[in-house]
Amino acid sequence: MSAQQPQFLPVGREGARRRVAYLLQSARAHEKPGLMWLPGLKSEMTSTKAEALAAWAEREGLAATRFDYSGHGQSEGRFEDGTIGGWLEEACAVFDRLTQGPQILVGSSMGGYLALLALRAMMGRGAGAERVQALVLIAPAWDMTELIWQSLPASARREVEEKGVTLLPSRYGEEPYAITRTLIEEGRRHRIADAPFNPGRPVHILHGLQDADVPWEHTLDLVAHLQGDWTRVTAVPDGEHRLSRPEDLALLLDTVRALASAR
Repeated sequence: MSAQQPQFLPVGREGARRRVAYLLQSARAHEKPGLMWLPGLKSEMTSTKAEALAAWAEREGLAATRFDYSGHGQSEGRFEDGTIGGWLEEACAVFDRLTQGPQILVGSSMGGYLALLALRAMMGRGAGAERVQALVLIAPAWDMTELIWQSLPASARREVEEKGVTLLPSRYGEEPYAITRTLIEEGRRHRIADAPFNPGRPVHILHGLQDADVPWEHTLDLVAHLQGDWTRVTAVPDGEHRLSRPEDLALLLDTVRALASAR
């Protein structure tokens, strides 16, 4: 499915305009919600989970929308220029301009965080949230920049403060993560923990207990913070952060299937 050629959506005002790459699959089963995939940090819309979700949606006749954040994958921009607010703007633009009807937002790691932020933004503006039927979050890195900052050693914090950037080694590839002062400081404008939040629709979280990137306890804190008894969690005892094994993908698809079939 990744052989499909992406299209591009212009996002942002003059001077901060960038083209965001996306892939669309149209619906055949119009009575069911579409799926919108939000990738993790440094991930892409052609990742293992995204491809599995899109292939399942195609078989089931569901619409599916995928995209790359700026500085990621096939989208324009530099990763070092990215911020939570910028990536959130892109996610909301994709939802508003490319999706139709009810949607299930499916987000992995940072994508789970952005799914929550996008829903909160829609609820705040009074438009769009009514189309969000449910959220499926995979090891959601909510308040991600705070999570990163708290995990940085003192030497890396000094480097961020003095030089504006530090490079963190990646567990998943040779290229390090460039963590900028702008990313950290701008991220503080988007903290979920700063105010009560009732999502108002089902939120189902999948989290591996062997996750070395986003601690299991971070999800427990999110469950305690979200109001309204909407949140359900499935722990994967031997699962790590990506949850991309065949059994993990089966769990993800079972979860989405149940929510897509709910009335």
